This record gives sequence, structure tokens and C-alpha cells, in this order.
Amino acid sequence: MIHIIAKNSVKKDQIETFKVLTKELILKSKEEEGCIAYDLYEDMNNPTVLTFIEIWADEEAIEQHNKSEHFKKIVPKLGKLVEDKEVKLYKKVPINLQTD
Repeated sequence: MIHIIAKNSVKKDQIETFKVLTKELILKSKEEEGCIAYDLYEDMNNPTVLTFIEIWADEEAIEQHNKSEHFKKIVPKLGKLVEDKEVKLYKKVPINLQTD
């Protein structure tokens, strides 16, 4: 599984527009094969920071998502509403938690 953390610093006067645009992106992304989770979170100390936290089955699922019609239509619009964006991909570190 791959986790994507996409942190967006949204322009103050564009927060509601950003949230409205994300609705379709979230709903359609959750229907995609390989999407395990796809949600938007608001920083509790700074409401201009809105972060997508996504979980995908594998890299192929992410590639298909990035090629999807809804992604190509909505993400560029979101990009115009942000001052800064940071996207990071994470994979779980396998750690043996069993004790002998």
C-alpha cells in the first residue's frame, strides 16, 4: 500500500471554492480500482491548510488515478487556488513487532 499526503496551503478567499471542487474528486476517486481511502483534512490550527490523505493499493493504481478524467479536470483548477503545495508518497516500513 502507498499513502499519499498532499498538503495544500489554500488562499484565504478560496477555501470554500477549494472544498466544493474536491467533492467530485473525492467521490470519483473512491470509486477507482485500487483506491483504499481518499479524504480531505483541515489543519486544526490553520484552516487554510487542507490536506488530502490517500491510500492506494499500488503504484499502478496511482498512475491510473493520475490519468483519470476527473483528476485531469479538477486538479489543475485546485492548483490555481493554492499558494503552496507539497505532495509526499509513503510506504509502510516492515517492522517485526513480535516478541520472542
